[in-house]
Amino acid sequence: MPSRRLFPLSARSGALSLGWVLMAATAPAMAQGIYTCTDAKGRRLTSDRPIIDCIDREQRVLNPSGTVRRTVEPSWTAREQAERDERRRQQAAEDARALEEKRRERALLIRYPSLEVHARERAEALAQVDDVIAAARKRSDELAKQKAQIDAEFEFYKKDPARAPASLKRQREDNDQSLAIQAKFIADQDGEKRRVNARFDEELVRLKELWAAQAAGRASAAQHTTPRP
Repeated sequence: MPSRRLFPLSARSGALSLGWVLMAATAPAMAQGIYTCTDAKGRRLTSDRPIIDCIDREQRVLNPSGTVRRTVEPSWTAREQAERDERRRQQAAEDARALEEKRRERALLIRYPSLEVHARERAEALAQVDDVIAAARKRSDELAKQKAQIDAEFEFYKKDPARAPASLKRQREDNDQSLAIQAKFIADQDGEKRRVNARFDEELVRLKELWAAQAAGRASAAQHTTPRP
């Protein structure tokens, strides 16, 4: 059995669990391996039991042949474990974001393999909004004609508007309300066109990068597969 080497207990280890220290004290009976690690001072340490000076870092347990049998995780204080868990959580969230971004990039390349396809879909999206605006403007024109007719009828009551029939007054109110609704709807659709253009502009910036990277990758692959003369 390799000779036993003992190392001083660092001040930091006093905050660690007693169970880990007790395991180090009783390990020879159950370890059957060589523990090795590099401590905080850069020293390469070995022992036939868990090494106290490496309690805060991973240790490898070697077979007599020198191959790695297993690894021993560090022992952490409650605060260190919480910080470690938070770092892992943040890393997992970052990995998930990166994975989702890759998925979106692949979807973009599949949907828009070229600038022409992207431009065509932009034009189609804008054309759909234009069709909706055209229908709304047609309705506005119809309402404007109705308004002219209602105003013409009100001419009979110009000197005494109070004598105008209630039904005629309701027609005017309904017409005014409908015209306002159509005007707001058209304004909203104009805003939708701006949003559509902004979305396609944002996509195009990223797509140009992806297309360039894709072209470079294909060129590199072709260069490596081209047979030498």
